[in-house]
Amino acid sequence: MKSKGRSPDADPILRPDDFVNALLVASRVLVGVSARSLTVVEDTITLPQFRTLVILEGHGEINLNRLAELLAVNSSTAMRMIDRLLISNLVTRRENPTNRREVLLALSGRGSTVVKKVTTRRRKDIARIVQAMPEDQRSDLIAALRSFADAADEPPVHFDETAAPMW
Repeated sequence: MKSKGRSPDADPILRPDDFVNALLVASRVLVGVSARSLTVVEDTITLPQFRTLVILEGHGEINLNRLAELLAVNSSTAMRMIDRLLISNLVTRRENPTNRREVLLALSGRGSTVVKKVTTRRRKDIARIVQAMPEDQRSDLIAALRSFADAADEPPVHFDETAAPMW
């Protein structure tokens, strides 16, 4: 039997595992949304590749070591990822004018378009899910998710604030 989410008032004492379990279930939903959102781009792009593009979008032009740090991988893994993204013209690489031993990596125009297309699809799918939630629980969800993202040091999503709300 599928259980619906319960309000915090129904469980006066929540254990750390309750939060972890709830987030694991929510993460399965979000991974599904993420995987489906990649189908809007004509090229095959993996979730780790998309994560790299999102980091470059959020941090601007950065060096390889900083990218590897943000991806939580070693530099050689980050370099292989960049090489694949360069072949697809989704990122740019140029010599750092102030340090010739270093390269600077950035999102290309095509990479930016991919991030926007995929993010738009995700926003629509997530909006549909949020719309199905009880309206009185949405504000609490926003506060909790912002706190969670802040704790994970995740940069905020950039979006057009003049766009019409999705619900």
